[in-house]
Amino acid sequence: MEKVYKAIGLMSGTSLDGLDIVLCTFKLRASSWKFSIDKANTIAYSMDWKEKLIQAPKLDGLSLIRLHKAYGRYLGAKVNEFLDDDSDTIDLIASHGHTIFHEPVKKVTFQLGDGNSIAAKTKLTTISDFRSLDVALGGQGAPLVPIGDKLLFANFDFCLNLGGFSNISYNSEGFRVAYDSSPANIVLNYLMNTLGKEYDRNGETGRKGKLHTDLFDRLNQLPYYSESPPKSLGREWMEKEFIPVLDQFSFSIEDKLRTVYEHIAFQICQPIQAFQEGTILVTGGGAHNTFLIEKLREKTKHKIILPENQIIDYKEAIIFAFLGVLSFLGEINCLSSVTGASRDNIGGSIISV
Repeated sequence: MEKVYKAIGLMSGTSLDGLDIVLCTFKLRASSWKFSIDKANTIAYSMDWKEKLIQAPKLDGLSLIRLHKAYGRYLGAKVNEFLDDDSDTIDLIASHGHTIFHEPVKKVTFQLGDGNSIAAKTKLTTISDFRSLDVALGGQGAPLVPIGDKLLFANFDFCLNLGGFSNISYNSEGFRVAYDSSPANIVLNYLMNTLGKEYDRNGETGRKGKLHTDLFDRLNQLPYYSESPPKSLGREWMEKEFIPVLDQFSFSIEDKLRTVYEHIAFQICQPIQAFQEGTILVTGGGAHNTFLIEKLREKTKHKIILPENQIIDYKEAIIFAFLGVLSFLGEINCLSSVTGASRDNIGGSIISV
C-alpha cells in the first residue's frame, strides 16, 4: 500500500539569496521514499527585509521577538501567494526559518520565523524550529539534510551542498557522516560586497585573481578544519575566525577571492580523497558558479554530478519538507551520528490549526 503526503518546504539561507518555497509530493511504499516537485519558486528579499535579517543579531530581546513574529507572518503570506488558494490537499508546511544565532557549544541556536504566525496566516499545520531539540541533546543541530540525503538521494555516494556554507554527507561504516566543510557563498558574497556587487557571477572575478599560498595556508590552519565530525559552522565563526585572517593580508579583492575559491575546493575534497572513487551530487547556489565547479573537479578523483536546476536550487527546501513529513509521522529526522547529539531525535515543533 502506498502512502502519499503533500508538504511545503521553506528555506532561507545565510547568503540571503531569498526565500525558497517548494511543494512536494512524497510517496512511501515498502519502506522506500520517492518524491516529486509539484511547484517551486524563489522570492528575492526586498532591500528592507534583507536589511532586517542582516541587523537581527544586533537587536534587543523584545525587538527580536517582534521581528520573529513579523517574519513568520511574512512567510505565511508568501505561502498563501505561492498556493494561490489551492491549499485543500496540503498536509503541512515545514519551515527552516532564517538562522540568526548558531552556537551549539553554548547550547544556543535560533531560527527566525515564528511557526505559530505561519500557521495562523496559512491555516495549515506548520512544523518549525527543527534544530533546538538536537542542540538541547548536546548536538550541533546541523546539518539536518543528511536524513534526506540518505532516504531520497541514496544513489549518490556523496551529497554536497554549496550554500552559505558548504556541507557534505555520505555513508561510512554503516553510519551517515555529515559536516560543514567550509564557508562558501557567505564569504564569496562578503568579498564581492566590498566591490559593490552582490555575488561573483560564474566566479568571473575570482578567476581573474592570483592564488596566494601564504593566505591559503593560513586559512587551512584554522582550528576548525582539524576537528573531527560532527561539527558545524555559523556566521559567528566566519566573523570571528575567517574574516580576521583575510583582513591580515593587503592583496586585491580578486586575489583574495581566487585564494578563497582554492581554499573552499581543497577543504571539500581533501577529506574524501581516501574513499573509493564515486559520485558527488552537487546542489545549492554555488553549483551555478562555474569557476567553483572547475576547482572541485581539479581537486577530486570523484565524479561531480550537477542535477537538473530544480534539484540544484531547491534540494534543501525539498528535504525540509521531507523533515516535516517525518516529524508529522513521529519518525526520526535528525541523526546523532551526524550532529553528535546523545541520541537520534525527532526535531520540529508541530503547530496544528
